Amino acid sequence: MAAGAPRVFVSHLSGVPVFDPNGDQVGRVRDLVAMLRVGGRPPRLLGMVVEVVSRRRIFLPITRVTGVESGQVITTGVVNMRRFEQRPTERLVLGEFLDRRVRLVETGEEVTVLDVAIQQLPARRDWEIDKFFVRKGRGGALRRKGETLTVEWSAISGFSLEEQGQGAESLVATFERLRPTDVANALHHLSPKRRAEVAAALDDDRLADVLEELPGDDQVEILGKLEEDRAADVLEAMDPDDAADLLSELPEADKERLLALMRPDDAADVRRLMAYEERTAGGLMTTEPIILRPDATVADALARVRQQDLSPALAAQVYVCRSPDETPTGRYLGTVHFQRLLRDPPFTLVSSIVDSDLVPLAPDTPLPAVTSYLAAYNMVSVPVVDESGSLLGAVTVDDVLDHLLPEDWRETDFEGEEGMAGGR
Repeated sequence: MAAGAPRVFVSHLSGVPVFDPNGDQVGRVRDLVAMLRVGGRPPRLLGMVVEVVSRRRIFLPITRVTGVESGQVITTGVVNMRRFEQRPTERLVLGEFLDRRVRLVETGEEVTVLDVAIQQLPARRDWEIDKFFVRKGRGGALRRKGETLTVEWSAISGFSLEEQGQGAESLVATFERLRPTDVANALHHLSPKRRAEVAAALDDDRLADVLEELPGDDQVEILGKLEEDRAADVLEAMDPDDAADLLSELPEADKERLLALMRPDDAADVRRLMAYEERTAGGLMTTEPIILRPDATVADALARVRQQDLSPALAAQVYVCRSPDETPTGRYLGTVHFQRLLRDPPFTLVSSIVDSDLVPLAPDTPLPAVTSYLAAYNMVSVPVVDESGSLLGAVTVDDVLDHLLPEDWRETDFEGEEGMAGGR
């Protein structure tokens, strides 16, 4: 870890207030949620258990925490109010780690965990548990307190998955190192029972990423085995176009019930996409490309492009539009490609370098025409604009490929001799 990366002892977070970006208090931190991992890797922090005003305890993903400062936690403002339920792969840091008896690896001496430190990984929003504050000896009311010391995670035994030997949890921890498409391939070949166990153990964002890579039948099967509230949460975490494709596979009653459970803004995006024919630009597009106003600078654009949760295709260009800057936008002005952003000074206005020569697609453009457009102009993403000139979304090359490849393309052995171009 990089020197100077933020480190916080969890006892200092217990009971601290949680605020949204406007300064309004959301609730108070009651615990932290971590996931054990295999291979001696430190546990990853998944989020916080926050008690809101109604005394309901909810889960706040760590990806929605923008600041852990002195005496307070700042969030993005997007909070799901569904009651927190601990999953088999999760550990409560305050409730399960503190006061626990463990051993020092080097000496085998038994110690008591008094506190746990978490540290943010450099250049990312992820946090890990990296240090323990422990006390030697058994202590007790009639005994003298032993020496206290701070040790690295690796100096403690008793917390690894190998030591605890848990089935589904170990499998999920192993999957953590894989890309979503590789996890999807592994899930596809599991038994339905095992597939459901692993899906239930994945966090919402990770499961959403994996579902987007699975065949439609597997998507429907997994979604159908989740509780409806959680199914709605996972659909919210998916890209709107993928969520729309999945919902279109469900019976009408199930589809409407899940849409009603989703946040209104997310549901509105999905409903809008479902209004288009599947094999058209409108049916293929995502409603969440990078959109900037004309007065944004190259520095603003590069900051948006750097967001780690963006796909390479969406990060390849930004779309410049008049307000409002959420789809459907104000008037679409044009595109600025990533390479052009790298060539101009940071203070340059994006409106001065916009490419307005390429004609955007209409939402009813059929799939073959979308494919030809991407190939002819060597594009990885193309804007979709309505009759009034508003940007509706963007079609990316990966979404087009999903509809061009045969349905069983995921069964291809990419490591086989025939599947490897220029193999050794």
